[in-house]
Amino acid sequence: MTKTSIGFVLGTQESTPLEFWVAVSPGRVLRLDDVVEIQTYRPDDRNSIIHFYGVVDYVRTIYEGTQFDTDTFLASKGSLPVNISYAARVQVTRIEPEEYLPPQPGDRVCLAENEDLKKALHFDRMEKPISAGLMRNGSPAYFNFEFINGEKGGHLNISGVSGVATKTSYALFVLHAIFNSAALGNQRANTKALIFNVKGEDLFFLDKSNSRLREEDRQDYQTLGIPIEPFKDIRFCAAPRKNDRDITPHLDQRSENISVYLWSLRELCRDRLFSFLFAGDDLQRGNLGFLVSGVTEKLARLARDNDRQDKKNNRQLGSHLVADEAYGNDDKSRIETFRDLIEFLEHKLLVEPSDPRWLGRNAGATAEALIRRLWGIASEMSHLIRGDLSPKEMADYRLDPLDIAYQLSIVDINKLGGKAQKFVVGVLLQKLFTEKEKRGQNPIVFIVLDELNKYAPRDGRSPIKDLLVEIAERGRSLGIILIGAQQTASEVERRVVGQAAVRVVGRLDSAEAERPEYNFLTGACRKRSLLLKSGSMFIHQPEVPAPLLVNFPFPAYATRKVEASRTQAEIEELEADLDRF
Repeated sequence: MTKTSIGFVLGTQESTPLEFWVAVSPGRVLRLDDVVEIQTYRPDDRNSIIHFYGVVDYVRTIYEGTQFDTDTFLASKGSLPVNISYAARVQVTRIEPEEYLPPQPGDRVCLAENEDLKKALHFDRMEKPISAGLMRNGSPAYFNFEFINGEKGGHLNISGVSGVATKTSYALFVLHAIFNSAALGNQRANTKALIFNVKGEDLFFLDKSNSRLREEDRQDYQTLGIPIEPFKDIRFCAAPRKNDRDITPHLDQRSENISVYLWSLRELCRDRLFSFLFAGDDLQRGNLGFLVSGVTEKLARLARDNDRQDKKNNRQLGSHLVADEAYGNDDKSRIETFRDLIEFLEHKLLVEPSDPRWLGRNAGATAEALIRRLWGIASEMSHLIRGDLSPKEMADYRLDPLDIAYQLSIVDINKLGGKAQKFVVGVLLQKLFTEKEKRGQNPIVFIVLDELNKYAPRDGRSPIKDLLVEIAERGRSLGIILIGAQQTASEVERRVVGQAAVRVVGRLDSAEAERPEYNFLTGACRKRSLLLKSGSMFIHQPEVPAPLLVNFPFPAYATRKVEASRTQAEIEELEADLDRF
């Protein structure tokens, strides 16, 4: 196949094995992100051919034959004879064979196309490629799935300004590409994903086709080899409404096929979830963290005692707790609400004489601080933690991230307060981590979590932060892959961001772009990140030494209610309703 010659290796700038300049031929164009290929020879052996591949990371034009700035005006009038020098700098991405010799001035430079393009960006070595988007030349770019799924590396991290960087949209695109890729092999049906919906209700229409998909978008999907279809096998989960006698999902735009999630009081205590009720700042003050740990263990022991009593009496395990002694002004013995739990702990820790087994060596002021914080979140948590439901009813509201009936679970936390959001995320991740430790690596579970700086901030400690660090460091060996996103990677715990083998950057703030967390970007890429439009991302992965700019197509699935296409069944149902009138 004839190669497209674009110019020659420049002789007035130094060439090295890692970087060289190209003199662009008249009438030719070489842009940022273009991929080029050259052939050179060993000086001592003309039969030994060396191939250099690289990505253009800098281009410039300049007048030759001028001395002063004002000569530009004379040249533009034709009064001064000049030539235009059009040159580009190339960052080398691959040398075959690995002979680290510099290319020679005058070597012909060609655009890398087809197989040369795959070699230049190491796509030819990927046994499990996943579509990452389209490059500037219209060719598909790929991720090596082995650096995402835990085989050689794990996790993917996305940074960018909110509303412009399209972080969640790109995470969904990657997930959609993975679910429809041959890279999953016989594990495709078993692969799961858990997405936390933190903004609005846009993710509750992913099972609908996008009615606004254009013809050019369809062509992009065909180029990428991704089917034009919505997500399948989805479970939508939402928190219950507050102060509602009936347990109904707290959603405004969708009501069908929605599951409600909540936890029983006994589950909270038995599974040691009590500590997730406290934010990181709370546990760092005084000895509160030690008291919370002690109370967590005492509640777990009380829950296990209740379980043994239910089994002894041939009863199903209840959702409430039976106290080991009467508490409160009414001398209650059953703990059925979150407020009952707080009153029970008040009785154990504050009412004289306090129970030394529960208070330990902690001061009364520490116990008062714990109770104050519990009362402070009572309105946020009371509708999520119940003890007044039967075992059969609780089974309907139990959320299992590994449920074999669903491939994708959308968990809405948008309507919850800040402490309740952290509780839900922490509890579900803890449950997933515990189950995966028992079951092993398969099936792989992807976790999509935005606002990582909120759940794993750089400063301070909390149960959920410790859990996310554990997932970042050990998760890939257990088949837990974190697709995390945040506006500012500089505010996220280093161990969480640093463990991500694949990094993605959208539009960045100018101050954030200078942070060391983005050292994987070249200087030119950092400047360009301030100008990126929605749908454009820089991607970086271990096998490709240079960041690549990609664009991903408009979603084939609805990401908001106005985009959702009605199915034929929905249209017939709507027509039937109209006929009744």
